Amino acid sequence: MRDFVGDARILSDITSLHNALVARVLEGEGRASSEIRRGAFANDGLAEPVRTFVDKGAHRAKTVTDADISTLRKAGLSEDEIYEIVVCAAIGQATRQYQNALAALSAATGRT
Repeated sequence: MRDFVGDARILSDITSLHNALVARVLEGEGRASSEIRRGAFANDGLAEPVRTFVDKGAHRAKTVTDADISTLRKAGLSEDEIYEIVVCAAIGQATRQYQNALAALSAATGRT
């Protein structure tokens, strides 16, 4: 028999760590503005060329090219800002996938 209490504790620990990570990338110090970091995380509300870059990174990361990075540089973004945008976009996409997995698990087991 599985230890569901232990499983719940582990899931709680993972959720706490995930929440701390999200808070750090969205609210911690950074070169990119909080607005851009939040937009990259949500993949929503961004102006060009950041919008296209974030969408590409979130859904087709292996297709990002040096030209995409160059476009962001030409728009005035620094290397640090671009890096933070990439991190926020990746964590945002991973968060959406994580939340979908938790919802599927809950639906399959009937537990929240």
